[in-house]
Amino acid sequence: MANGDRTGPSKAQDEIDGVLMPTRLSVQAALKSNGAMESIPIGEAAGRFGLNPSTLRYYEERGLVRPGGRERGRRMYGPEELRRLAFVHLAKRLGISLDVAAAVLDQPRERWRHDTSRQIQRLDDLIVRARAAREFLTYTLDCPAEHPACECPHLLAVLDELVGGTPFDRLVASLSEGR
Repeated sequence: MANGDRTGPSKAQDEIDGVLMPTRLSVQAALKSNGAMESIPIGEAAGRFGLNPSTLRYYEERGLVRPGGRERGRRMYGPEELRRLAFVHLAKRLGISLDVAAAVLDQPRERWRHDTSRQIQRLDDLIVRARAAREFLTYTLDCPAEHPACECPHLLAVLDELVGGTPFDRLVASLSEGR
C-alpha cells in the first residue's frame, strides 16, 4: 500500500530500497469534510503555538496578526491568519525582532529587505561575540591556574588591553581570531 493510500493512523513500515522505514503521517487538524480548514477561536489558535491569548491580542495591537472574523464575540483565526501567526511565532522563537517580522509580512519589498539585511548584520555581530565568549570561557576552563582572572598571564594581558582603552569590539574581534 502506498503512503498516500492510508486513511488512518498506522504503525506500519514502508520498505525503501530493501530497508524498513517507519511511516510518517501528516496530521491535518480542524479539517472539514470538504478539506477546508475551519476557523478556530483565539484560545485554540494561541494554544497551537504554546501562547496565551493575550499574546495574540498584543500581536493584533501591533498589526502582526488580525482575526479573520468573530463568532459569538470571539476572535476567529482561519488558515491565512494562522500562517501569519506561525510566521510571527517562528521569527520570535528565532530571536528575530517583531519589527522585522512585521516588515516581511506587510512592507514593500525594498523596506523589508533593508530591515532583514540589518537583522542579519546584527545576528552576524552576535555570532562573532558568541564565538569569542565561547573561546574565552573555554580558555578559562582549560587554564591550569586556580583563578584565571587573577593568575593567568594570557587572560591578564587581555584584561590589561581593555583597561588600557582597547575598544571592546576590537578586543572581541581579536579574541575570535584566536590572537
